[in-house]
Amino acid sequence: MDRIALLTEILTQNPNDAFARYGLAMEYSNSGDTDRALEEFGKLLTAHPDYTAGYFMAAQALAKSARIEEAKRMLTEGIVSARRTGNTHAQSEMTAMLEELK
Repeated sequence: MDRIALLTEILTQNPNDAFARYGLAMEYSNSGDTDRALEEFGKLLTAHPDYTAGYFMAAQALAKSARIEEAKRMLTEGIVSARRTGNTHAQSEMTAMLEELK
């Protein structure tokens, strides 16, 4: 069974599994299926707004697709999440990426 199928099966059993949802989004992103990746990142962040890595990776997928304004918005939301959770490392990475996109 491939990773997408495995993660989909896990999510069928437990749709609220944040780690599996993030993994599925990353699999789609890594395979170049940006739209499906962003759909999964959206589900992840709606259910788990403090899953800070989701914002950063979604922003990277958006930037690779030349969707710069959307990437900036995602990073801004991610920075808020990182501050809220005290994740200074993620905050620093997203701030740096945001500056690069300006």
